[in-house]
Amino acid sequence: MEYVTALPHPRSEPARVRAGRRSLGVALLCGALGAAVALLASRQRWSEATASVAGGDFPLTAKGSEVTGVPAALAIVGLAALVAVFAVRRAGRVLVAALLALSGAGTVATAVLGASDSSALDEKAAQASGDTSATVDALSHTAWPYAAAVGGVLILLAGLIALRYGTLWPAMSGRYERDGTPRPRKAKPVDPDRPEDLWKALDRGEDPTGA
Repeated sequence: MEYVTALPHPRSEPARVRAGRRSLGVALLCGALGAAVALLASRQRWSEATASVAGGDFPLTAKGSEVTGVPAALAIVGLAALVAVFAVRRAGRVLVAALLALSGAGTVATAVLGASDSSALDEKAAQASGDTSATVDALSHTAWPYAAAVGGVLILLAGLIALRYGTLWPAMSGRYERDGTPRPRKAKPVDPDRPEDLWKALDRGEDPTGA
């Protein structure tokens, strides 16, 4: 009489695999959303003030890109690093993940500093009044610099997740040839002591017993 050993269902996958999938989804969401928020915030009005000119006060406004272009630039670098994480392995992945985290940290720092910067408005006041030493009055700032900082926090979080769980993520470089065509996969030998290998062999229509 033959005895058939019940195999665990493939849904009972190892905890490392589940952690890798969850962390991958969270990192992609945080990185993409953070870059989008930082880029959008950089195009909005960050500060406003008035300048004293002949005939009265002249209102002035400055967009984030006029105050500082660094947050937007770092957001683009972070987005590129997020994509590049999947094109490298091992030490390269760690370096790219670190670049991703640093891009987020830099976005936060420059956005917060830009929230109190009046140099862009002072320059506009000098142009409007014709006085190079002119400064602005009634200076106020919007919430958009802090929105850009929130975007940077999300990029930073994506980088930290990549540093912690990046070794569990798949890579593109091993699956495709240089010309972009898929590289044929070689079937791995079936280990009878690993139930997940037996299930994969059955899914491919193979006999896991090798008979």
